[in-house]
Amino acid sequence: MLAAILFDLDGTIVNTDPIHYQAWQKMLLSYDITIDETFYKSRISGRLNPEIVKDILPQLTVIEGEKFADEKETLFRQLAPHLQALHGFAELIKWTETHQLKRALVTNAPRQNAEFMLEVLGIKEIFHTIVLADDCVAGKPDPEPYQVALNNLEILAEQAIALEDSPSGIRAAVGAGIRTIGIASTHDPQILQQVGTFMAIPDFADLQLWQFLNSLI
Repeated sequence: MLAAILFDLDGTIVNTDPIHYQAWQKMLLSYDITIDETFYKSRISGRLNPEIVKDILPQLTVIEGEKFADEKETLFRQLAPHLQALHGFAELIKWTETHQLKRALVTNAPRQNAEFMLEVLGIKEIFHTIVLADDCVAGKPDPEPYQVALNNLEILAEQAIALEDSPSGIRAAVGAGIRTIGIASTHDPQILQQVGTFMAIPDFADLQLWQFLNSLI
């Protein structure tokens, strides 16, 4: 029996990748590094900032890397004052309320970014638990954030559905034993299915999603 839906944030509830891409492009230009969308998707999207900086800018010290990442996230927030949730999100939340399902947010987003996006979208109060990578020993693709969410909701993995857009997020949810639906806002649907989703859809208005969810109630 379905008891909860667990949501990723960036790229799932709201398509922030074009803004993150723009911010990373601008920041990396100061190091004479030019990136394209392929580079962004393979080396940046879905990963934690410390990992990204260590990979792309290995010459930076830990403190320099933290400063760089903080400046990048500040730039992101400056570029993203008018975010909107993906099509069908509000209807999905209403559906979970109708059927008395629990809702969790599980995100690798830095705390300030997560709070900023939840505030802009007006959805801070809709989740029964919010799990940030900052509060975990390991972030996605490690399954720990999803395991923490399950524990907080006091449910088993088989009672939940996860919604994710990135390969790292999908690996985390699948690694926690949760059935995972891919949101193909940032990556090709085939890639999402290759890393473990049983379905890949463009947004929350997709008929395939609703047919599946209604079959569980």
